[in-house]
Amino acid sequence: MKRTNYAGLIDENYLGQEVTLQGWVQKRRDLGALIFVDLRDREGLVQLTFSEEFGPEALKVADQLRTEFVVEVTGTVAARGAGAVNEHLKSGKIEVQIHTAEILASAKTTPFYIEDDINVSDELRLKYRYLDLRRPEMQKNLRIRSKVTAATHEFLDENGFIDIETPYLAKSTPEGARDYLVPSRVNPGAFYALPQSPQLFKQLLMGAGFDRYYQVARAFRDEDLRGDRQPEFTQLDLETSFMTQAEIIELVNEWVAAIMKKTVDFDLETAKIPTLEWAESMERFGTDKPDMRFGMELIDLSELMADSEFGVFDNAIKNGGQVKAIVVPGAAEHYSRKDIDKLAQYIERFGAKGLAWLKITDEGITGPIAKFLTNQADELLTKTEAKAGDLVLFAADQSSVVAATLDALRRMTAKEEGLIDESRWNFAWIVNWPLFEYQPDEDRWISAHHPFTMPNEEDLPLMETTEGAHKAHAQSYDLVLNGYELGSGSIRIHRMDIQQKMLSALGFTPESAKDAFGFLLEGMEYGFPPMGGIALGLDRLAMLLAGTDNIREVIAFPKNSKGSEPMTDAPLPVAKTQLDELGLVAPIYAETAAPNMTEE
Repeated sequence: MKRTNYAGLIDENYLGQEVTLQGWVQKRRDLGALIFVDLRDREGLVQLTFSEEFGPEALKVADQLRTEFVVEVTGTVAARGAGAVNEHLKSGKIEVQIHTAEILASAKTTPFYIEDDINVSDELRLKYRYLDLRRPEMQKNLRIRSKVTAATHEFLDENGFIDIETPYLAKSTPEGARDYLVPSRVNPGAFYALPQSPQLFKQLLMGAGFDRYYQVARAFRDEDLRGDRQPEFTQLDLETSFMTQAEIIELVNEWVAAIMKKTVDFDLETAKIPTLEWAESMERFGTDKPDMRFGMELIDLSELMADSEFGVFDNAIKNGGQVKAIVVPGAAEHYSRKDIDKLAQYIERFGAKGLAWLKITDEGITGPIAKFLTNQADELLTKTEAKAGDLVLFAADQSSVVAATLDALRRMTAKEEGLIDESRWNFAWIVNWPLFEYQPDEDRWISAHHPFTMPNEEDLPLMETTEGAHKAHAQSYDLVLNGYELGSGSIRIHRMDIQQKMLSALGFTPESAKDAFGFLLEGMEYGFPPMGGIALGLDRLAMLLAGTDNIREVIAFPKNSKGSEPMTDAPLPVAKTQLDELGLVAPIYAETAAPNMTEE
């Protein structure tokens, strides 16, 4: 029989109507002559009532039901008794009195309950992901993701953008992260690379005259994983020709506003989205992706602490570093010496060699370093505006270490102290980025965004020399939401002479540049238009809109922290016969190949 309704949508508007429902048994309560079953589908729950009065044969079926059995039922919608109403459910004022019932599938006992807030390991959830996805929270999360993509298609289609797919099997190009490589059977010894982004192809599409391109694009990067990173991810990718940076930002604001409205019914006031220079963001927040839902901005105390009696501060400044601090309001009594030692241990990962701190009392400053700062105490309180009960945390080192340390402390302590308004959506644009950044671990310069980012017009003279180029700034722009990089974009280089200078500053010779990017460079010789674009991280945006802090919660079948997929056990060794076909040798291989289940 055809399903007439979703179970979770049945309410008092259906009173007296006959409905046919299909779904899973969430819970069964047997009172003998009366059996209650909570039926679950993607829209929620409804209570089914079985009795001799409503359907004797259906009651016999209900006696066999167990949790997660799949059933089909037909019955009449009736009002619940006054004492049985459940205000937490859309269907909480009604029940369905069942006439007929059929078991469509039985089920084993599940390894965890199909309900929210389960206390089980992530590994178990991923192992039985098809069960985990039955939970209402996961159903909600993936529907949020779907709404984001639907809103994207609708908005960009209406604004003249063309949805164009780009290849998954492409040439390996040096774009930053490690590639995932795919061996070619018909070209022994040759490899494709899975795309880290569609960057080069979308620039070629601009050269082909498709002046408004977009794609919900899959991308792949062989990087170490974390809560907001997976080896395969999805970008909401956009590229356009003949638009300025300001025009692109305005367009993206409207696009994001449409997503917010259709996904979480939030009216985003785009005129109020702030724009910060990259240098200002680093100075105030210590990061290029600031969480601006709370204060606690970094305070530069370098001038005040020069020649102080505290050697750590004095030496940092004399060695070309700086001293900065944050004030954690009202936190003095909440952080014991032991708690602060834990903070000090945490920031070691950012290069910090210790954590200096003060607590503010009605009498002034107190703490291990207070005795060294008696001459600066009054001015310190003035500059920091710290009040009694506040905790002041310091960082003294080179600017990069100070920034990373205080950014981490700012986020951590604000979260622990409940200072973040979790109901806010705080967007910001970060602009005027450095064109290059130095990687001390690798002793080389890399592009801050990618090698195809256009320098600022006023910085073009700097591109004449490698040393000068490293001082240039870019026509680039990042969109930040609640402390996460939501999207990264730039105006692209469309002139061959500038592109050659950019690659030269990155250490490419003409020969190596041609080898890596020859197809793009040749395309530029046939007339490329001015172009720019942006890619928003779909997984990250869905994560934030779903109110979680891990993108695995908005991906149907994600990898774990080791890059493995526990449900299918991927990756696994393959059979030697498969390796032989590809001309590959591996130290470990499977004894036999899995059956070929591919259909033509």
